[in-house]
Parts: sequence; structure tokens; C-alpha cells
Amino acid sequence: MDDIDHKKLGRELDLFTFSDVVGKGLPLWTPKGAAIRREIERWVVDEEIKDGYQHVYTPDIASLKLYEKSGHYPYYKDSMYAPIQIEDEQFMLRPMSCPHHFELYLSRPHSWRELPLRIAELAKLYRFEKSGELMGLERVRSFCLADAHIICRPDQAESEIDRVLNLIERMAGVLGLNSGADYWYRLSLGDRQDSKKYFKDDAAWDKAEGLLRSVLQNRESKFVEAANEAAFYGPKIDIQMKNANGKEDTAFTVQYDFVMPGRFALTYINEKGENEQAIVIHRSSIGAIERLVAFLIEKYGGAFPTWLAPVQTLILPISDKHLEYAQSVADQLREQHIRVELNAKNEPLNARIRDAELEKVPYILVVGDKEAESAAVAVRRRHVKETQVQSTTTFISRLREEIATRSNN
Repeated sequence: MDDIDHKKLGRELDLFTFSDVVGKGLPLWTPKGAAIRREIERWVVDEEIKDGYQHVYTPDIASLKLYEKSGHYPYYKDSMYAPIQIEDEQFMLRPMSCPHHFELYLSRPHSWRELPLRIAELAKLYRFEKSGELMGLERVRSFCLADAHIICRPDQAESEIDRVLNLIERMAGVLGLNSGADYWYRLSLGDRQDSKKYFKDDAAWDKAEGLLRSVLQNRESKFVEAANEAAFYGPKIDIQMKNANGKEDTAFTVQYDFVMPGRFALTYINEKGENEQAIVIHRSSIGAIERLVAFLIEKYGGAFPTWLAPVQTLILPISDKHLEYAQSVADQLREQHIRVELNAKNEPLNARIRDAELEKVPYILVVGDKEAESAAVAVRRRHVKETQVQSTTTFISRLREEIATRSNN
């Protein structure tokens, strides 16, 4: 499976790199890789806002006291970066964003009428994975999580989890991922006997696990159950995928939390005018951007759908005398927010076409005398040898529609 390994393809397609001088497990995104990431991030924010989420920004660093309050420290101490001493305070690079979102919630009182409150963020997180566990973009020390925390009334929890799974499946479909083939569900349970790893409250665990199981069963979703895979504060539904090497990993997750609302006093004013404790649902719609891109590289073998392709069109002038017209076509494409490159190297046309095919560019546009005279382009689609001459305006119109609909053709 080495030919679709994202580490190999990522290098060949110039999508990302690593530097020991910058630090192990800290990816550097090239312009081409950044284009894929930027497209995904814009889409995620737009889709989540459309689904009722409120997107926010919170800091990448926080006082150690915040993670002591949440209980993440010392539960996850070994996978956190060491505290940073500044003056008389200790700070941490954040390994998760939930405590930040809870403090945002606490910035003002809330009524039962406002709930559910869906707080979302493309959050930069930092976790100290051991050197031997680092692997390309799948296991890194710095990553961006499409994270969200739903603060709701207890009677809203089941419908909110069901809504989250609807969003996950809808977004997975846009990415060309199919349930059962590309991903599957795992109900991750806690160990009631392990009070060091899991919060001790048997009744709360029973209720939370039963609720998640009920949601999956009502959806008629196929799932497996896994012991000792829950978070310390509650069970979760994990969306699992396999990489090119056959290793299973969690891609997205939905977690039921009955611990944090108490620790942070996440309450709301109920219908009787009394303070009542809320429920928290942690969720990620597409998981970590880095891990998702690794899966997509391998799924598509680097030949991304047009909307995700780092270079969507490559223009090849037949000779130098066609360069001016080729540049004018490139300008028209850029004006329409289409990612385009122009290859005017002093090489035979067939050699430049071959290079474009190796780069897996969706559309190659060849321009010569005939095209310049008729304001047209000779279009060669990826994996298709024949070319089709179209007016430049027609090509741009069709390409814009393909990108806008996020077609996976």
C-alpha cells in the first residue's frame, strides 16, 4: 500500500514537510497543502454556522489552573507539554479547548430558552506524543481540531447527539466517505473499577452509555462496543477509520460529559427561575484537520476532487508566442477564485502534460493559435486523454459549478 501512503504522496505532491530544527511532529504546510487545509476550514465553519453553531476564538495557551480545574491535569499530564513558568504563574500550551469554551459560557448568565448553546472553534491544540508514535499527519504534536461543545438541558441531550451524527454523516458524504466502507462507529465505554482513569459515578456512566447506545440503535447504525476507550468524564461515540497501513484510528468523536458541568458550575436559569446544571456534549465534525487530510490523501491517492485540489487548473501554452494569451486566461481564472498555475517551461508539450498528470491536476488547459483566436481553451480532464475545445467563459462557468457543488466526480 506504499503507493497511497500519505507520507509518500504528501512529499511527492509537495503538500507538507517536517523539520527537525522546527521540531518533531510539528507539520509545515506548503502552499499546496495549505490550499487544501484552507478549503476544508472555510467549508467546516460555513457548514457548522449553518447548523446552528456559534464560532469563537480562544487562546492557544492558558493558565495551568484551568486544566487543574477541569481535571485534565493530571489525567493527561503525560501527553501535555510541560508547564511554562512566566513570572509567578504557570501556563500550558492547550491540549484541548473545552475548558476555554466553558469559561466563555460562564462570562454571563444563561436562560433555559437559550439552550442548546453550540460553541465551535477551529482550535489549535498541542499534545506531546512520544517520538516513536509520531506518523506523518496522523500522529502529530500540533494539530487543528474542528471542535465544539454543546451545552444543553438534560432532556435535549439525546436529540443533540443525534443531530451531531447527522452533521458528521452529511459532511463525511461531501468528502466522499461512506459509512461501513470508509468509517464505522465504535461505542467507547469506561471501566467502573478503574477510578484512577475514570470518574467514579456508576449511575452516571450507566445513564450516559445507555443514551449513546440508544441513539445508535434508533438510527439503525452498525457499531461495535469497546471497553476502556472512554474519556475520563464520560463515554463517547468514536468514528473509526483505517490508514493505508491497515492501522485503525479515531477520526471524529462525540462525547457525553457528566463531570465538567459540575466542576465548572455550568448552570442555566430554568423555567422556575432556579439554577439547574447543564449537560455537555463534546464533538468534532471532521476531527483534526491533519488526520483528515492524511485519510483523504490515501483515499484519493492524491487525486483530490476539484474543489479540494491544491491546483485546480494548469495552463500550458504551446510556445512562447502563446504566453500572453495563457496569462490572460490565468488572470480570468484567478478572478473567479480558481486555483491556477501556468507552466511555460522550455520543454516539449508532452513532457509538461506528463508532469501535470503526475501532479494529479484535475484540468489541463492547452492554448495555441486556434484557442487564442477564438478565446477558447483545449481542456484535458484528469485520467482522460482526449481534449475538448471550449470557450474560456464556458469552461470557467462549468468549473465554478463543479467547485461550488463540491462534486466528487
